[in-house]
Amino acid sequence: QVQLVESGGGLVQAGGSLRLSCAASGGTFSAYAGGWFRQAPGKEREFVATINWRGDGTYYADSVKGRFTISRDNAENTVYLQMNSLKPDDTAVYYCAAGSVGWPGTYDYWGQGTQVTVFS
Repeated sequence: QVQLVESGGGLVQAGGSLRLSCAASGGTFSAYAGGWFRQAPGKEREFVATINWRGDGTYYADSVKGRFTISRDNAENTVYLQMNSLKPDDTAVYYCAAGSVGWPGTYDYWGQGTQVTVFS
């Protein structure tokens, strides 16, 4: 059983940057693909980015491509999401996930989420 805890969310002005972290415990995190999803108020949860277990394969939603970067440090059991050039439309609760398959497959473990608010 893998537990995931996100951190790094906050309030930022449009054009700014934030770095989210997802710390894993309780399992062999390095065996799983890592992913980030987000859910804005009144909207369904959507895919943001994913990274394979080795860290050498990534995939992004079109809406964040070129602005966000997903990475991982398996020695630290952590996945990161570097978010640059933030826009008000990026405002959402961001969730970390881990799965044996990864996007577009299902993810087995989820964190509780961290709020990101971008103001203009």
